[in-house]
Amino acid sequence: MISLIAQWLHITQDLNSALTRQARFDSLLTTIRDVLNCDASALLLYEDQHFKPLAINGLAQEVLGRRFSIAQHPRLEAIARAGDIVRFPSDSGLPDPYDGLIPNHDDKLQVHSCIGLPLLIDDQLIGAITIDAFDANQFDSLLNHELRFISALAAGGLHTALLLDQLETQADFQRESVAEKRTLSNEIIGQSTAIEALQEQIDAVADTELSVLILGETGVGKELVANAIHHRSDRASKPLVYLNCAALPESVAESELFGHIKGAFTGAISHRKGKFEQADGGTLFLDEVGELSLELQAKLLRALQYGDIQRVGDDRHIRVNTRIVAATNRILHDEITAGRFRPDLYHRLSVFPLHVPPLRERGDDVVLLAGFFTEQMRGKLKLNSIRLSPLLIQALKDYSWPGNVRELEHAIKRASVLAKARTQSLDIELTTQDFDLLSSVQTLPEQPHHTEPKLTLAPDSGLKLATETFQKSMILEALSQNQNNWSATARQLELDCGNLHRLAKRLGIK
Repeated sequence: MISLIAQWLHITQDLNSALTRQARFDSLLTTIRDVLNCDASALLLYEDQHFKPLAINGLAQEVLGRRFSIAQHPRLEAIARAGDIVRFPSDSGLPDPYDGLIPNHDDKLQVHSCIGLPLLIDDQLIGAITIDAFDANQFDSLLNHELRFISALAAGGLHTALLLDQLETQADFQRESVAEKRTLSNEIIGQSTAIEALQEQIDAVADTELSVLILGETGVGKELVANAIHHRSDRASKPLVYLNCAALPESVAESELFGHIKGAFTGAISHRKGKFEQADGGTLFLDEVGELSLELQAKLLRALQYGDIQRVGDDRHIRVNTRIVAATNRILHDEITAGRFRPDLYHRLSVFPLHVPPLRERGDDVVLLAGFFTEQMRGKLKLNSIRLSPLLIQALKDYSWPGNVRELEHAIKRASVLAKARTQSLDIELTTQDFDLLSSVQTLPEQPHHTEPKLTLAPDSGLKLATETFQKSMILEALSQNQNNWSATARQLELDCGNLHRLAKRLGIK
């Protein structure tokens, strides 16, 4: 026991030192593994009836992206409700949330020895530590008072680390912390440098009144970023109103934005508030703002300039306090040059531009996101566990994800359904055969990767024809991947947009 106390006093010093937050958490679990000789451990933060992994040791990387609802995980619910150490019998029938998620133990799906340490501060649950081993008797020699000692030290360490993190991210101690405003409803999953930089920018602009223009390819999560901006701002208690500008018929677009009065046009049988009024005091998110007509752009500009609107058919001006967050996957500089977007509106919207990185630039975030979506599907399909095969994880990393996070989400959903159909088991594994990742990824590791289009030309076709055929094939493939978005296609092919249009015309594509 003296040795145990000495080791934990050392880790407590680390938890309160100037280490980074993640280093504090990783150090905590390293000591747990060394002291208790367990196969896996996790440090979990408790919020919104979910456990969120902050650090893991001995578990698959995808676990960091999972969000465990205690309503769907009886063992975690028992830990959350107990208020004391929880030892699960080796023959417990309750499914373990980590079954199949300890790498290099494919022959041992089920974890047998499990202990949960609730982390309490002033009798309030702030998190938990889970300790797992395949040996059913691994923790028999541990005494409960020793585990309570560990739990108390860990709770204090976690509480201190969270307070230090709060102090690092804000200067005003009286305000609600930025971390507390990051709830599961607006959480952006990822630990890459690109996402950390985006998170910092969101935190910086959220509590200002600046208009924000969110830029990025289709499927990167621009709506999620807008949601995060709103919920981390002082307007969080007010409405966040969404409007898809691309889906607005021209005949009703002005009414949707600004509202109308009774009799303003055929079918206007009563007064109606537009999106600007509905978002008064809150935030109006204009998705695909690049799709608005020039006429409507002019009216939107006036609303931004003067802070008032006019309902269709009404001469009166209505003052509104509405913050604008807009998003587009278009290159607005190109749209301005082409005369399709007003430069003065662009400057009004892009006071604070935010670029959301594509998934291919986010490194191992794809594994965390895959874990997040897999856990969602596990609950929907009422399974005990879903795990990703090692070959699949590598394939997910190698694929370019032209459809970004949205494509990954849909791929995981489809694969989960296919994998479930293959077996009657409640524990399933997703493999490469469950995915259709085009030619960027091969399902067999010995097959070479082919990212270039295949040409089927006769040997005597000539160099000019072969070159033009190759160019045409590449452009058509890129267009398909980018859903016929010419600006995105130009970026992918590393061409000037105007040059691409001219080349496409010469090749007979346009």
